[in-house]
Formats: sequence, structure tokens, C-alpha cells
Amino acid sequence: MIGCNAAKEEKQAPKRPNIIFIMSDDHAYQAISAYDDRLIQTPNIDRIAKMGMLFTNASVTNSICAPSRATILTGKHSHMNGKVDNHFHFDTTNVTFPQLLQEAGYQTAMFGKLHFGNNPKGFDQFKILPGQGAYYNPEFITKNEGNITINGYVTDIVTDMTLDWLQNERKAEQPFMLMYLHKAPHRSWLMAERHLEEFTTRTFPEPATLFDDYAGRTSPAGEAEMNILKHMSWAGDNKVFPEVMDELGIPEIGFDKRRYEYEYSRFTPSQKANFMKAYSKVNEDFKKAYPSMTDQDKMKWKYQRYMQDYLGTIQAVDENVGRLLDYLEANDLMENTIIVYTSDQGFYLGEHGWYDKRFIYDESFKTPLLVAWPGQVKAGTRSDELVQNLDFAQTFLEAAGVQAPEDMQGESLVPLLTGQQENWTRDAVYYHYYEYPAEHMVNRHYAIVTKEYKLIHYYYVEDQWELIDRKKDPMELRNVYEDPAYAEIREDLHKRLETLRTKYKDNSQLSQRYIDDLMKDASDGKVFGVTKEKVEEIKARRRKIDQNPSK
Repeated sequence: MIGCNAAKEEKQAPKRPNIIFIMSDDHAYQAISAYDDRLIQTPNIDRIAKMGMLFTNASVTNSICAPSRATILTGKHSHMNGKVDNHFHFDTTNVTFPQLLQEAGYQTAMFGKLHFGNNPKGFDQFKILPGQGAYYNPEFITKNEGNITINGYVTDIVTDMTLDWLQNERKAEQPFMLMYLHKAPHRSWLMAERHLEEFTTRTFPEPATLFDDYAGRTSPAGEAEMNILKHMSWAGDNKVFPEVMDELGIPEIGFDKRRYEYEYSRFTPSQKANFMKAYSKVNEDFKKAYPSMTDQDKMKWKYQRYMQDYLGTIQAVDENVGRLLDYLEANDLMENTIIVYTSDQGFYLGEHGWYDKRFIYDESFKTPLLVAWPGQVKAGTRSDELVQNLDFAQTFLEAAGVQAPEDMQGESLVPLLTGQQENWTRDAVYYHYYEYPAEHMVNRHYAIVTKEYKLIHYYYVEDQWELIDRKKDPMELRNVYEDPAYAEIREDLHKRLETLRTKYKDNSQLSQRYIDDLMKDASDGKVFGVTKEKVEEIKARRRKIDQNPSK
């Protein structure tokens, strides 16, 4: 009798959910219409929000590609998993949540952009792009086929691989965990051929802070090298033909023509023809306008070109997310599946005059997060709780009934997703950015962020503090750290910041070790975008600061 009851209970136990983790690269929340519909419509990504929950305060722990992915996989802050920047290798002794799910009986697969490592652990099947990968005719590193090249557009190809796995390799008797990872919309932006004509003729609204002069804040904002006018390349980013640059006497910015020529060389003859058809008109108009352009005109022009290409790549992402959702619906796979859409971080779409990410200002720090789980997450709901990419590993493990390792540092989102908000207690998150000196020259900083404030410490090469009032100053234009009206708030945030640093086991000694390691490689000429002369300049500047410390 006991045996029969046990069998009955086992039979009625809820099935472990499938997990589909969809992540794009550098997809700003401002470029998802469920968040903001001024730039683009993304009806398929929005479907996930309509089926489930949209998070308005989701963020990352370190806004840069590979470290973000390492945090997602390990459930640990960068200083704990060791992947603090894009320069140093990922420590493969880290335990990742896919490994734990695989050990617990999940069938696992990964398709698309991992960014680091050629043999991801914990996957029954994978086909991943090497490094950044290519938009057109990309190579893939595969588990079973060696290195392969597939003609076509990467967003379509990654989706084809994903759907093929679901159709032909998925085992119906096992729950599965699928990572579907897009390269788009990472720089350098190349949209699919089918979108060239439409997007190269569109015009987009400018952000209010496009011409930010960085006054009223600490010096790192003004020193960063990611201003659209000054640092975005003419050929490599904006598709000005190299011969047009020569004709107009426009100097290169960075790896300008080289980036363009590399991408162009990857095209097939028909792809080249379609590319030239679209961008020849862009270049003809530019040649006529350029001689009389002011710097303001050039900024506006480059912004529009940036948006056309960036958003054009997102159009293909949205279409392909739709293909996946349609397949799930047609094959009765929605009912017991967690579907997550997110990005490895946010991105600046002209706010503060910037492209790229790295800073803790919202457009970079915050990331889109939409989660559907039919039967568990109420459709069409929103949450403003402070959640992070740090939390994904423990969320998936709890949903699967797998015990999370004690050294994971996130918090499961299951209580928020299932209407048990009283069990969510986090009131602040921690952030730490490390990659300096490096491309874009964004100073190292760590911070505490609450719903109301950000307290930021820039500690190398400068030693400066910044306090942002998120409610009164949503565009983050004013540092109120020295404002007497914020004295009590500042003191409280300092205490809470130190508490967080202790909780997450971060400290100045660790930070100095990471500084020393990168500076050594930079001095040896091994850090991308950093000359030996720049290293010596930074060292001299730091010595001067140490000799004359500020109050």
C-alpha cells in the first residue's frame, strides 16, 4: 500500500521546467518596445513580456561582455569567478549552472555567442562563434563537427541551429536547458540584407543628452573615449567608404578602414552587391553634405547612421525570436518552459553622447529582462525590484529543484516570479568595473545602487566619489556628493557600500592585484587599444595623485 501511494505521489509530482535562455549582445533596453517604443518596434520580444514579467530595474554586476557572461554562468561576482575583464582568460575550474543542470538530468545545448572558451562545460551539444564572431558567413566551433563555416546571416543561422536541435536532438523524456545567444547588436553593426533598404533611410529621435558636456560630474565621464563624434569610426562603424574618406580628407579614427575592409571581405558577391546598393546612396548624400558640416552636424549625422545600423541588427533578432516562439507554440512546448530574454548588459544609444557601455550610468548598468513561465508567472506583470545577472544561476537551479552551491552569490528570482514578493529582501546591488586602461578608457569604479541613489567610487587612475539622485536626476547629470543636503544620505550609503563589499568578499587588495596584472600586460604591449606610452602616462598621473592626495 505504501509503495502504491509513493508511486502515485511520484507520478503527480510537477515536471521540472524546460529553460530557454535567450541573450543578445549589447541590446539596450531602450531598443525594446516593451520598455520604450520611440526607436523600434519589437513585437516578438514583447510577446515574452505579455506572457510573463518585465523587470524595470534589472542590472549587471560589471558592464562588459565576457565578465557578464561569466557572472551569469557561475552566479558569482567578477572578483570571485576571476573574469574581471575581456583581457584575461576565464578560469575553467569554475562550476557553472549548466554543469549542475546536466548532472541533474537536464539535456543541455548552447548555440551562438559565448565570447570566451572553445569548449563550454556542461553541454550535450554546442555550436558557438569564436570570440566576437562575424555577422556574415560566420565560423562556428562545434562539439561534434569541428570548426565549420556557414554562409548566411548569423542571427538567422543561430536560430536555424536552435530550431534544428529542438526538432531533431531534443529528447522528449528529459527536461532541457537551451542557451540561444545572439551576436547582434554588437559592434560593428551589420544588418541583414533584407533590412538594408528600410533602415538606411530611416530617421530616429535624438536623446536629450546627445550633446552632454560632462560638466557637474567627476572627470571619468569627460575622459572616456566613446563619444560618437570623436571616437566612432567613419568607415568601420558608419560605413563611409574608404575612398570617400580619402576624397574628403577625413582622417581615420582607430582601426577605421581596417575594420571596414575585414567585414567587406567576408561578403559573397551577391552580399557585396546589396551592401553597395544601400550604402552608395548614403555615401553620395554624405559627400554633398560634408564640406559644409559643423561638428554639431557631424554628430547628428553619425548618430543617425549609428541608429540605422544598430537597430537594423535588432530587427533580425526580433524576427528570429518570433520564429522560436512560434515553434514552441506549435509543438506544445510553452506550457512547462521558462523563457528568458535579456542582454549581457545595456548600451548607450547616444545618451551622454556615447556608444558602448562600461559606466554605471543607467543605459549601460541596466539591462532588459523579460521572463515568461506559463502557469507560474502572471501574464503582463512588471517588477521594479533590484535584480541582477548574478541571480540567473540560482533562479534556474531552484526552478529545476537543484541545490545551488554555497559560494554562489545571487538570489533566486523565483519568489518574484511566482508572486511571493514578501520573500524578496534585497534593497541594494553592487557593481564593479575593472577594464582600465583599455579600449574606451573608462576608469575603474565600484558602487552601491538603490532604487533612489548611486554612490560611485572611481579609484584608478583618479580617486573620486560621485553621488547620483536617481529620482530627482533621472538623466544622471549632477554629482551631489559634496552637496550638504545629501550629507546624511552620503554617510548612510558609505556604510551600506562597505557592508556589501564585505558580503560579496571584495576589497582593495583584490582590486590592486587586478590593476597590477593588467598594467603589467599593458606595459608589455599585450592589452588591446593601449600603447606603452599611454601606460607610462597613466602611471605618472597616478604617482602625482598619490603624492598630492585630495581631501
